[in-house]
Amino acid sequence: MTLVLDNVSKKVGADTHIHPTDLTLEKGTMNVLLGPTLAGKTTLMRLMAGLDAPTTGRILWDGADVTGMRVQDRGVAMVYQQFINYPSMSVYDNIASPMRLSGKPKDEIDRAVRDTAEMLQLTPMLDRKPLELSGGQQQRCALARALVKNAGLVLLDEPLANLDYKLREELRIEIPRIFEESGAIFVYATTEPEEALLLGGHTATLWEGSVTQFGPTPKVYRQPADATTARVFSDPPMNFLQISKTGGKLMFGEGQSLPATGKMADLPEGRYTAGFRPNHLEIEQHTDAAMRFTTKLSVTELTGSETFIHLDHGGTRWVGVIHGIHDLQPGRDLPVYLDPAHIYIFSDDGDLVSPAAYALAA
Repeated sequence: MTLVLDNVSKKVGADTHIHPTDLTLEKGTMNVLLGPTLAGKTTLMRLMAGLDAPTTGRILWDGADVTGMRVQDRGVAMVYQQFINYPSMSVYDNIASPMRLSGKPKDEIDRAVRDTAEMLQLTPMLDRKPLELSGGQQQRCALARALVKNAGLVLLDEPLANLDYKLREELRIEIPRIFEESGAIFVYATTEPEEALLLGGHTATLWEGSVTQFGPTPKVYRQPADATTARVFSDPPMNFLQISKTGGKLMFGEGQSLPATGKMADLPEGRYTAGFRPNHLEIEQHTDAAMRFTTKLSVTELTGSETFIHLDHGGTRWVGVIHGIHDLQPGRDLPVYLDPAHIYIFSDDGDLVSPAAYALAA
């Protein structure tokens, strides 16, 4: 069982919402669509479901072209950010509703409802109404109704975005377990890199309607194909610095340089871009190899366990995520340190030419 998007695109008038896209999703896989708001995640899901018709290309299900097939004739279930339940029905009846609409036998419905409720830990709540449940339980009810359809494709469009932190954490743990038990193709849209890493599976990064990379989630995170993917798969976004290769060295400015070893050794001299994630910036020098940069502190944000520092480095904005609470004065110069093992090197066009050493060792 596979879902294939073959050169699929979507235009609305003169606006391109999805650029030509090729994707193959396999049976029993978790597939995350990661990108900022308006990157094209929901549009891509609607194309997969058959709610929208592509402008170009084909959608294949198990080798059969289903591009023009109605959504109700496909084995698709969808759960939205705004979870939808029937408030006048019990949890049992909410879960059973799609099977009743399709005319399934009563005993088959009862067995499927109770099995799915057990999997989602809803058995004690089957006689309750949705409004008597917590937000997480209501979302599980909506998810159970999607799963009981025995759909081969389950689409989850930012399903946890409206829940509080504790409920999100609980369901992030439960959803991979649920997907493993169902055997369906799961597609999960999120704006949060952390959520993609927690869910695992495969991730497709999206930016302005284009899929920039697709592959196993840890690999996409550690070895982004380009600077755009690296920016998307980092929260806060990856920091960048213009550098140059001259005479066998990488020149970082402020007198900082590194030997051009590995893949960089064979590349021509010229301009490149160094990239590094905010959590790899430090305000103390922990290793002798760390490079020192002079920045001006613009703003600090305290999250309780971390301090976000917003910096100006020669007119370029950087963000650092520093463990612990730090009393720093905005407007003052602040030296920051960066271990070379955490530096990615991109071409002037944005393509990755040298992954960070720590990512290759992971």
